[in-house]
Amino acid sequence: MIAVLAGLAAAVAIAGVGVIVLGLFGGGGATRSPSATQSSRFDAVDPRRWWRGLTPARRRWIAGGLIAGAVVMAITRWAPALVIIPLIVAVAPGLLGDPKNRDIEVLEALDRWVRALTASLLTGRSVPDAIRSTRRQAPETLAAAVTLLAARLDERWPLPDALAAFADDVNHPEADAVAAALIVAGQRGTGAAATLEALADALQDRLSAARDIDNERAKPRIVVRQVTAIIAVVLVLALITSPKYFEPYRHGAGPLLAVALMLVYILALARLQAASRPPVRARLRIVPRQVRQGTLSEGGVR
Repeated sequence: MIAVLAGLAAAVAIAGVGVIVLGLFGGGGATRSPSATQSSRFDAVDPRRWWRGLTPARRRWIAGGLIAGAVVMAITRWAPALVIIPLIVAVAPGLLGDPKNRDIEVLEALDRWVRALTASLLTGRSVPDAIRSTRRQAPETLAAAVTLLAARLDERWPLPDALAAFADDVNHPEADAVAAALIVAGQRGTGAAATLEALADALQDRLSAARDIDNERAKPRIVVRQVTAIIAVVLVLALITSPKYFEPYRHGAGPLLAVALMLVYILALARLQAASRPPVRARLRIVPRQVRQGTLSEGGVR
Protein backbone atom coordinates (compact mmCIF):
# COMPACT_ATOMS: atom_id res chain seq x y z
CA MET A 1 0.00 0.00 0.00
CA ILE A 2 2.83 2.38 0.84
CA ALA A 3 4.43 1.63 -2.52
CA VAL A 4 1.19 2.46 -4.33
CA LEU A 5 0.86 5.73 -2.44
CA ALA A 6 4.47 6.50 -3.25
CA GLY A 7 3.75 5.87 -6.90
CA LEU A 8 0.77 8.23 -6.83
CA ALA A 9 2.83 10.91 -5.13
CA ALA A 10 5.55 10.42 -7.70
CA ALA A 11 2.98 10.83 -10.48
CA VAL A 12 1.99 14.20 -9.03
CA ALA A 13 5.64 15.17 -8.79
CA ILE A 14 6.32 14.17 -12.38
CA ALA A 15 3.43 16.32 -13.54
CA GLY A 16 5.11 19.29 -11.90
CA VAL A 17 8.41 18.45 -13.55
CA GLY A 18 6.63 18.15 -16.88
CA VAL A 19 5.37 21.70 -16.47
CA ILE A 20 8.91 22.88 -15.70
CA VAL A 21 10.40 21.06 -18.69
CA LEU A 22 7.69 22.41 -21.00
CA GLY A 23 8.39 25.87 -19.65
CA LEU A 24 12.09 25.50 -20.40
CA PHE A 25 11.81 23.98 -23.87
CA GLY A 26 8.28 24.49 -25.13
CA GLY A 27 8.00 28.24 -25.01
CA GLY A 28 10.26 29.21 -27.86
CA GLY A 29 7.52 30.22 -30.28
CA ALA A 30 6.59 33.57 -31.69
CA THR A 31 5.08 36.32 -29.57
CA ARG A 32 1.33 35.88 -29.25
CA SER A 33 -1.46 38.25 -28.47
CA PRO A 34 -3.08 38.07 -25.01
CA SER A 35 -6.17 36.36 -26.41
CA ALA A 36 -4.04 33.79 -28.22
CA THR A 37 -2.04 33.18 -25.04
CA GLN A 38 -5.20 32.64 -23.02
CA SER A 39 -6.59 30.18 -25.58
CA SER A 40 -3.27 28.34 -25.72
CA ARG A 41 -3.38 27.87 -21.94
CA PHE A 42 -6.84 26.34 -22.17
CA ASP A 43 -5.72 24.19 -25.10
CA ALA A 44 -2.76 22.89 -23.07
CA VAL A 45 -5.20 21.58 -20.45
CA ASP A 46 -6.97 19.42 -23.07
CA PRO A 47 -4.99 16.14 -23.32
CA ARG A 48 -6.42 15.41 -26.76
CA ARG A 49 -5.15 18.69 -28.22
CA TRP A 50 -1.78 18.17 -26.55
CA TRP A 51 -1.54 14.62 -27.93
CA ARG A 52 -2.48 15.72 -31.46
CA GLY A 53 0.17 18.44 -31.29
CA LEU A 54 2.95 15.89 -30.78
CA THR A 55 4.96 14.45 -33.65
CA PRO A 56 4.39 10.75 -34.49
CA ALA A 57 7.88 9.89 -33.23
CA ARG A 58 7.19 11.62 -29.93
CA ARG A 59 3.91 9.75 -29.54
CA ARG A 60 5.67 6.44 -30.10
CA TRP A 61 8.30 7.29 -27.48
CA ILE A 62 5.65 8.21 -24.89
CA ALA A 63 3.49 5.17 -25.65
CA GLY A 64 6.53 2.89 -25.52
CA GLY A 65 7.59 4.40 -22.19
CA LEU A 66 4.15 3.88 -20.65
CA ILE A 67 4.02 0.28 -21.87
CA ALA A 68 7.53 -0.41 -20.61
CA GLY A 69 6.69 1.13 -17.24
CA ALA A 70 3.57 -1.01 -16.91
CA VAL A 71 5.49 -4.17 -17.84
CA VAL A 72 8.31 -3.45 -15.38
CA MET A 73 5.84 -2.68 -12.59
CA ALA A 74 3.91 -5.90 -13.30
CA ILE A 75 7.12 -7.94 -13.15
CA THR A 76 8.82 -6.25 -10.19
CA ARG A 77 5.71 -5.15 -8.23
CA TRP A 78 7.47 -1.81 -7.79
CA ALA A 79 4.92 1.03 -8.30
CA PRO A 80 7.42 3.88 -8.97
CA ALA A 81 8.49 2.05 -12.14
CA LEU A 82 5.22 3.28 -13.64
CA VAL A 83 6.65 6.81 -13.37
CA ILE A 84 10.42 6.34 -13.65
CA ILE A 85 10.48 4.16 -16.78
CA PRO A 86 8.21 6.43 -18.90
CA LEU A 87 10.23 9.42 -17.70
CA ILE A 88 13.48 7.82 -18.81
CA VAL A 89 12.11 6.66 -22.16
CA ALA A 90 10.08 9.74 -23.11
CA VAL A 91 12.03 12.66 -21.65
CA ALA A 92 15.69 11.69 -21.24
CA PRO A 93 16.49 11.12 -24.98
CA GLY A 94 15.29 14.61 -25.85
CA LEU A 95 17.31 16.19 -23.04
CA LEU A 96 20.43 14.19 -23.92
CA GLY A 97 20.21 15.02 -27.62
CA ASP A 98 21.64 18.06 -29.36
CA PRO A 99 19.15 20.95 -29.47
CA LYS A 100 18.34 22.53 -32.79
CA ASN A 101 20.57 25.53 -33.51
CA ARG A 102 18.51 28.02 -35.51
CA ASP A 103 21.41 30.48 -35.72
CA ILE A 104 23.44 28.07 -37.85
CA GLU A 105 20.45 27.14 -40.02
CA VAL A 106 19.60 30.78 -40.75
CA LEU A 107 23.23 31.75 -41.36
CA GLU A 108 23.70 28.88 -43.81
CA ALA A 109 20.51 29.79 -45.65
CA LEU A 110 21.33 33.50 -45.81
CA ASP A 111 24.85 32.77 -47.03
CA ARG A 112 23.54 30.63 -49.90
CA TRP A 113 20.80 33.08 -50.84
CA VAL A 114 23.05 36.15 -50.74
CA ARG A 115 25.57 34.41 -53.00
CA ALA A 116 22.76 33.55 -55.42
CA LEU A 117 21.68 37.20 -55.35
CA THR A 118 25.24 38.31 -56.03
CA ALA A 119 25.48 36.03 -59.07
CA SER A 120 22.17 37.39 -60.34
CA LEU A 121 23.23 41.03 -59.83
CA LEU A 122 26.42 40.41 -61.81
CA THR A 123 24.26 39.73 -64.86
CA GLY A 124 22.97 43.32 -64.73
CA ARG A 125 19.70 42.82 -62.87
CA SER A 126 18.43 45.28 -60.30
CA VAL A 127 17.99 44.24 -56.66
CA PRO A 128 14.20 43.64 -56.99
CA ASP A 129 14.70 41.62 -60.18
CA ALA A 130 17.49 39.61 -58.54
CA ILE A 131 15.18 38.79 -55.63
CA ARG A 132 12.44 37.64 -58.01
CA SER A 133 14.86 35.49 -60.04
CA THR A 134 16.28 33.74 -56.95
CA ARG A 135 13.02 32.97 -55.19
CA ARG A 136 13.24 29.33 -56.33
CA GLN A 137 16.90 29.08 -55.28
CA ALA A 138 16.26 30.10 -51.68
CA PRO A 139 17.10 27.38 -49.12
CA GLU A 140 14.23 25.70 -47.31
CA THR A 141 14.77 27.78 -44.17
CA LEU A 142 14.16 30.99 -46.14
CA ALA A 143 11.91 29.68 -48.91
CA ALA A 144 8.63 30.96 -47.46
CA ALA A 145 10.05 34.37 -46.50
CA VAL A 146 11.76 34.90 -49.89
CA THR A 147 8.64 33.82 -51.79
CA LEU A 148 6.57 36.27 -49.76
CA LEU A 149 9.18 38.99 -50.37
CA ALA A 150 9.02 38.44 -54.13
CA ALA A 151 5.20 38.48 -54.00
CA ARG A 152 5.26 41.83 -52.18
CA LEU A 153 7.57 43.26 -54.81
CA ASP A 154 5.23 41.96 -57.51
CA GLU A 155 2.43 43.84 -55.74
CA ARG A 156 4.56 47.01 -56.09
CA TRP A 157 5.58 47.34 -52.48
CA PRO A 158 8.51 49.78 -52.09
CA LEU A 159 11.77 47.87 -51.78
CA PRO A 160 12.57 49.15 -48.23
CA ASP A 161 9.10 48.22 -46.97
CA ALA A 162 9.22 44.75 -48.54
CA LEU A 163 12.70 44.03 -47.14
CA ALA A 164 11.74 45.30 -43.68
CA ALA A 165 8.79 42.90 -43.73
CA PHE A 166 11.14 40.13 -44.92
CA ALA A 167 13.43 40.76 -41.94
CA ASP A 168 10.44 40.53 -39.60
CA ASP A 169 9.36 37.25 -41.24
CA VAL A 170 12.79 35.66 -40.70
CA ASN A 171 13.13 37.23 -37.22
CA HIS A 172 16.90 36.98 -36.95
CA PRO A 173 19.64 39.65 -36.51
CA GLU A 174 21.56 38.49 -39.60
CA ALA A 175 18.41 38.75 -41.72
CA ASP A 176 18.12 42.37 -40.55
CA ALA A 177 21.68 43.01 -41.73
CA VAL A 178 20.98 41.40 -45.12
CA ALA A 179 17.77 43.40 -45.56
CA ALA A 180 19.56 46.64 -44.66
CA ALA A 181 22.38 45.91 -47.11
CA LEU A 182 19.88 45.14 -49.88
CA ILE A 183 17.98 48.37 -49.18
CA VAL A 184 21.17 50.43 -49.39
CA ALA A 185 22.29 48.54 -52.51
CA GLY A 186 18.92 49.09 -54.14
CA GLN A 187 19.09 52.84 -53.44
CA ARG A 188 22.60 53.31 -54.79
CA GLY A 189 21.96 51.31 -57.95
CA THR A 190 25.69 50.68 -58.49
CA GLY A 191 28.07 48.46 -56.62
CA ALA A 192 25.28 46.23 -55.33
CA ALA A 193 27.13 43.03 -56.27
CA ALA A 194 30.28 44.15 -54.45
CA THR A 195 28.22 45.06 -51.37
CA LEU A 196 26.54 41.66 -51.29
CA GLU A 197 29.80 39.84 -51.91
CA ALA A 198 31.33 41.55 -48.87
CA LEU A 199 28.19 40.71 -46.89
CA ALA A 200 28.43 37.05 -47.95
CA ASP A 201 32.04 36.92 -46.72
CA ALA A 202 30.94 38.41 -43.38
CA LEU A 203 28.15 35.84 -43.13
CA GLN A 204 30.64 33.06 -43.83
CA ASP A 205 32.90 34.28 -41.02
CA ARG A 206 29.92 34.53 -38.67
CA LEU A 207 28.81 31.02 -39.67
CA SER A 208 32.27 29.59 -39.05
CA ALA A 209 32.35 31.18 -35.58
CA ALA A 210 28.84 29.90 -34.80
CA ARG A 211 29.84 26.35 -35.77
CA ASP A 212 32.93 26.52 -33.57
CA ILE A 213 30.85 27.75 -30.63
CA ASP A 214 28.25 25.04 -31.22
CA ASN A 215 30.96 22.37 -31.25
CA GLU A 216 32.29 23.65 -27.93
CA ARG A 217 28.78 23.67 -26.43
CA ALA A 218 28.27 20.08 -27.60
CA LYS A 219 31.25 18.72 -25.64
CA PRO A 220 29.54 18.76 -22.20
CA ARG A 221 26.48 17.05 -23.70
CA ILE A 222 28.69 14.29 -25.13
CA VAL A 223 30.27 13.73 -21.71
CA VAL A 224 26.85 13.65 -20.02
CA ARG A 225 25.57 11.09 -22.55
CA GLN A 226 28.58 8.88 -21.86
CA VAL A 227 28.16 9.20 -18.09
CA THR A 228 24.43 8.44 -18.36
CA ALA A 229 25.10 5.33 -20.44
CA ILE A 230 27.70 4.11 -17.91
CA ILE A 231 25.31 4.70 -14.99
CA ALA A 232 22.51 2.84 -16.78
CA VAL A 233 24.75 -0.16 -17.49
CA VAL A 234 26.03 -0.26 -13.91
CA LEU A 235 22.49 -0.09 -12.49
CA VAL A 236 21.24 -2.87 -14.76
CA LEU A 237 24.20 -5.10 -13.88
CA ALA A 238 23.73 -4.37 -10.18
CA LEU A 239 20.03 -5.20 -10.45
CA ILE A 240 20.87 -8.54 -12.04
CA THR A 241 23.81 -9.53 -9.85
CA SER A 242 22.88 -7.88 -6.52
CA PRO A 243 19.12 -7.33 -6.30
CA LYS A 244 19.33 -6.85 -2.51
CA TYR A 245 21.20 -3.60 -3.13
CA PHE A 246 17.91 -2.02 -4.23
CA GLU A 247 15.86 -3.47 -1.37
CA PRO A 248 15.76 -0.16 0.62
CA TYR A 249 14.01 1.48 -2.34
CA ARG A 250 11.07 -0.92 -2.09
CA HIS A 251 9.84 -0.02 1.38
CA GLY A 252 8.98 3.06 3.42
CA ALA A 253 10.22 6.26 1.87
CA GLY A 254 12.50 4.37 -0.51
CA PRO A 255 10.18 4.56 -3.56
CA LEU A 256 9.72 8.30 -3.09
CA LEU A 257 13.48 8.73 -2.73
CA ALA A 258 14.09 6.81 -5.96
CA VAL A 259 11.64 9.00 -7.85
CA ALA A 260 13.12 12.14 -6.29
CA LEU A 261 16.64 11.16 -7.37
CA MET A 262 15.44 10.55 -10.91
CA LEU A 263 13.64 13.91 -10.97
CA VAL A 264 16.77 15.70 -9.77
CA TYR A 265 18.79 14.08 -12.56
CA ILE A 266 16.17 15.00 -15.19
CA LEU A 267 16.10 18.60 -13.95
CA ALA A 268 19.92 18.69 -14.11
CA LEU A 269 19.76 17.50 -17.74
CA ALA A 270 17.13 20.16 -18.49
CA ARG A 271 19.32 22.85 -16.94
CA LEU A 272 22.35 21.65 -18.92
CA GLN A 273 20.45 21.79 -22.20
CA ALA A 274 19.04 25.24 -21.40
CA ALA A 275 22.56 26.50 -20.62
CA SER A 276 23.94 25.05 -23.88
CA ARG A 277 21.46 26.93 -26.06
CA PRO A 278 22.85 30.04 -27.79
CA PRO A 279 21.61 33.31 -26.25
CA VAL A 280 19.02 35.30 -28.16
CA ARG A 281 20.69 38.31 -29.76
CA ALA A 282 19.02 41.67 -30.14
CA ARG A 283 17.68 42.46 -33.59
CA LEU A 284 18.32 45.53 -35.72
CA ARG A 285 14.73 46.45 -36.57
CA ILE A 286 14.70 48.40 -39.80
CA VAL A 287 12.63 51.55 -40.17
CA PRO A 288 12.27 51.92 -43.96
CA ARG A 289 11.73 55.71 -43.83
CA GLN A 290 15.05 56.23 -42.06
CA VAL A 291 16.87 53.79 -44.35
CA ARG A 292 15.70 55.84 -47.32
CA GLN A 293 17.55 58.79 -45.77
CA GLY A 294 20.74 56.72 -45.85
CA THR A 295 21.27 56.05 -42.13
CA LEU A 296 21.33 52.80 -40.21
CA SER A 297 22.71 54.26 -36.98
CA GLU A 298 20.95 54.69 -33.65
CA GLY A 299 17.88 56.10 -35.37
CA GLY A 300 17.49 52.91 -37.39
CA VAL A 301 16.92 50.77 -34.34
CA ARG A 302 13.52 50.59 -32.72
